[in-house]
Amino acid sequence: MTNPLPSPAQPLKIGTRGSPLALWQAHEVRRCLGAAFGLPDAAFEIVVIKVTGDQILDKPLKEIGGKGLFTREIEEALIDGGIDIAVHSMKDMPTVQPEGLVLDCYLPREDVRDGFVSPGVASLADLPQGAVVGSSSLRRRAQLALRRPDLKLVEFRGNVQTRMRKLEEGVAVATFLAMAGLNRLGMAHVARSAIAPEEMLPAVAQGAIGVERRAADERVAAMLAAIHDGPTGVRLAAERAMLARLDGSCETPIAGLAVIEGDQLWLRGEILRPDGSESITGARRGGVADAAALGRDLAEELLGRAPSGFFSWR
Repeated sequence: MTNPLPSPAQPLKIGTRGSPLALWQAHEVRRCLGAAFGLPDAAFEIVVIKVTGDQILDKPLKEIGGKGLFTREIEEALIDGGIDIAVHSMKDMPTVQPEGLVLDCYLPREDVRDGFVSPGVASLADLPQGAVVGSSSLRRRAQLALRRPDLKLVEFRGNVQTRMRKLEEGVAVATFLAMAGLNRLGMAHVARSAIAPEEMLPAVAQGAIGVERRAADERVAAMLAAIHDGPTGVRLAAERAMLARLDGSCETPIAGLAVIEGDQLWLRGEILRPDGSESITGARRGGVADAAALGRDLAEELLGRAPSGFFSWR
């Protein structure tokens, strides 16, 4: 590297949300960079940035601006030079980055499955008729409504700790949390069970951590290249290409998962009506080098099979 590495005197500033999970992710990026370049923790500074999505918890995301609510303020700090890199949960990321920013570094992906969480019910199949289930995810709500139209679904936002408290208070008898987040926080035991993708296909990019940078910052680009996980990048290329073509946002129930099998990629996708009354699924197999093309092609098929008015945005 032609430019000097970060040091305690001139640390690399890592921007993140302030939730326990977001902080874990930022510290993991710091650990990976430190290990790759032999740097102490003091060569990095964790900068917590308050984002709108974490401050307004009493309204559905689609009513207050969608996915960008978890990234906008962090990306503004990155553009302005207040931070050097930004750490994100990839399932929260819009498919298009602001001009001048690049997202091309991913850490190894964690468990992609949804976890079923309930103080008193063992599994999704054991939920009694008419049970109240909490979720802020349009995807999970649509998938649940499709499989169990008898359930009563209520809005359930907040970090892991907030949602657990709501369960204890009886706001709902069950909810869903990503197994990746629970594993990272050492809370895997909180989930009664992990739901197989065949039963509930996960959110696009679930379980993946992404690191965003300024396009012109060559020093940071070289550092991030050293910790980038190629297989995760291939899987997300397919999933996010599909999502981008489907115009995915917090107003559209979309699920997708890519799996690498040797030199082949297996991509599954699902689109649902928001009320869960209908689901359209599809899959593609092809070479890993064609990941993004597979994603776009599957999206075209799903769109072509969707009747007029399938989504509120079409």
